[in-house]
Amino acid sequence: MTNWYVITGGPSSGKTTTVNLLRDRGYTTTIEHARHYLDLQRIAGRTVEEVRAKQRQFQRGVLDMQLAEEAALDPDATVFLDRAVPDSLAYYRFLDLEPDPALLTALEHVDYRTTFILDLLPLAADYARTEDTAAQQRIHELLTQVYEALPLPVVRVPVLSADERVQFILDRL
Repeated sequence: MTNWYVITGGPSSGKTTTVNLLRDRGYTTTIEHARHYLDLQRIAGRTVEEVRAKQRQFQRGVLDMQLAEEAALDPDATVFLDRAVPDSLAYYRFLDLEPDPALLTALEHVDYRTTFILDLLPLAADYARTEDTAAQQRIHELLTQVYEALPLPVVRVPVLSADERVQFILDRL
């Protein structure tokens, strides 16, 4: 088993804030690959709308980045992941896309110490987050279903202040 902890939840649930606070406390963390992929595409001259118009390509790009990162991590190191491979399955389902074979294969081998699913905060739109409240809630439900179907521990993290959420997580390692 790895010593990795997944931080996940629907859009605008405080994942990145939580992961950044964990990093500030000295823990190894990862980045959210969907946002990173969009940023790289924007640097290459594409708009968010252009990237999102090709959802299968977008989802596969995010998955490839996630797979590469997880393959490079030391399984014995304590790492907090800002989303993980199973998140991709939830997004494929949300978009009514047939899951990529690479995703299905990867899901057979995922091995996380614990997944922390953050309860939703009020939706805050930004350049990368295009979902409305209904989509936010549906994605959150799908993420919860995907992770709860895996044979790995899942902990729901209630809405608390950012520092209290971090402490809630650390108390459950």
